[in-house]
Amino acid sequence: MSHPELRDLFLCHAWDDRESSAAELFTSLESSGTSVWFSEKDVPLGTLLIREIDKGLRNSRIGIVLVTPALLKSIEQEGIAEKELSARLATDRVIPVAHGTTFEALREVSPLLASRSGLSTADSSLAEVATKVAAAAAALGDFDT
Repeated sequence: MSHPELRDLFLCHAWDDRESSAAELFTSLESSGTSVWFSEKDVPLGTLLIREIDKGLRNSRIGIVLVTPALLKSIEQEGIAEKELSARLATDRVIPVAHGTTFEALREVSPLLASRSGLSTADSSLAEVATKVAAAAAALGDFDT
């Protein structure tokens, strides 16, 4: 990649998951050789969070939405995760990952996201999910620059 700000993936997650499941998925994705925009790593102190998220969304090819009970609550309350999700749903490149919840529960909150082909940790570990997502990102090739 010739532009260090460009990333394979944008990890959308609930704030409450940033130090647990989101951090675990981020670490697994990076271990698989995938570049990931993750707020805990990519938002410098003192910067405007929503602006940094906007840049991250713009510079990432695929959005991974970590769907947890906390994310479902954030979407319903129209928090920042809901805004990230709206931006990602406008593209064809979004992969929902259900963790600690189901696609049925997601369908009640976001039918559009639930209609996307995704993965569930009911069937695989977060590390196995990360391997599958990294393979999907690699299959897309490099950015069109």
